[in-house]
Amino acid sequence: MSSTPTLHQQNPPARTVASTQSEMTEIILPNDTNTLGNLLGGRLMHFIDLTGAMAAYRHSRTHVVTAAMDHIDFIGPVHLGDLLTLKSSVNRAFSTSMEVGVKVWAENTRTATVLHVASAYLVFVAIDERGRRQKVPQLLPETPDELRRYEDALRRREHREAENTRRKAARLATSSQENEEGIKP
Repeated sequence: MSSTPTLHQQNPPARTVASTQSEMTEIILPNDTNTLGNLLGGRLMHFIDLTGAMAAYRHSRTHVVTAAMDHIDFIGPVHLGDLLTLKSSVNRAFSTSMEVGVKVWAENTRTATVLHVASAYLVFVAIDERGRRQKVPQLLPETPDELRRYEDALRRREHREAENTRRKAARLATSSQENEEGIKP
């Protein structure tokens, strides 16, 4: 077996946002809720991660891992017995990573009322079977909304990178101070 990357790894074909769209529906059961009968936030985050991964898989056509949950808004509660619908799509593809947006609605099964209850942005990285990063296809936004999300994703990435730089500098400063004071981690 050759260790030379295949043409697919070097120049994967571009894909549309529509080709990445994924949807998942869950009914909220007692095991998913807290003592007030509301969906647990961690369980919602799990559903968001799964739905986001589906879009990332569809775009990259390889294994993906969650690198970050960049932002999540819990807008309203989800109740026991509600139907939860999650929709995701890739907002932008970079070299080996993708930003995925996930939007979540809750449907009251008795009244048929549907409410937007959460939104999130996640970053996934494409990898091969050995955990090595893989190039991902370019993303082709086709609608004005897709183009807006595509451009916004770049701004969020720049913000993430600036925040990572700030955190590294803060850790180094704290570590240096602890070393000077003889404090062991």
